[in-house]
Amino acid sequence: MEEKMPRTVENVKKMINSVHKNTLVGEKMDFYNKWADTYDQDVAILEFHSPIEAAKSANVHYQGDRAEARVLDVACGTGAVAKHLRACGFERFVGIDGSTRMMEHANRSGLYQELKISILGKEPLPLPKGLTSTDSFDLVVIAGALSVGHVPVNAIRELCRVCKPGGFVCMTSRCGEDNLEYKADLEAEIKKMKEEKLWTKVAVSQVEKWEKATTSDSYISGTVYFYKKS
Repeated sequence: MEEKMPRTVENVKKMINSVHKNTLVGEKMDFYNKWADTYDQDVAILEFHSPIEAAKSANVHYQGDRAEARVLDVACGTGAVAKHLRACGFERFVGIDGSTRMMEHANRSGLYQELKISILGKEPLPLPKGLTSTDSFDLVVIAGALSVGHVPVNAIRELCRVCKPGGFVCMTSRCGEDNLEYKADLEAEIKKMKEEKLWTKVAVSQVEKWEKATTSDSYISGTVYFYKKS
């Protein structure tokens, strides 16, 4: 990526297509490290709505004291989800991401009480000091990383594990043509976990204008899943 490359819709689409490739984890993190400085600008150009739609779902469906709620922002990137959740009254954030450069931007946002380097699907999610897996987060959010070439489908069990009983898990996934098989597998895993009584469905919302498509001038849709841990 060239730093002086103009941020046009077309070259941003090329960036997005590159990151969607099913590359090795190390290559993916290198890509995000290089992308961090223009990430917010680029996703704004593509009208990427995953962070705000996740926050909207939490705003409607979360039950509890938002100011006291512990929120885990998985694949937090530069902090977009926490920014929108803060506007909804949430105040206590722990961020997790695999990219050190993205974490630097998130740290500068001033939104997070703690930030940790971790790659979901490669290792267990870390917990803040003094917390256990049954006394951890009131709300776990992952917006944008549940797609082909990113987080493996079965890693959503980690999201459930670190959520406290009665807490909530909010997940998003896009409906682009290249992601349909992944999304079907994701929904099958969500259903299986429901059948295992790990969580119950609160809401599943379809959003038509999720982001601009990378292969045309139209938009693709996306989905927000909001579940309550049993």
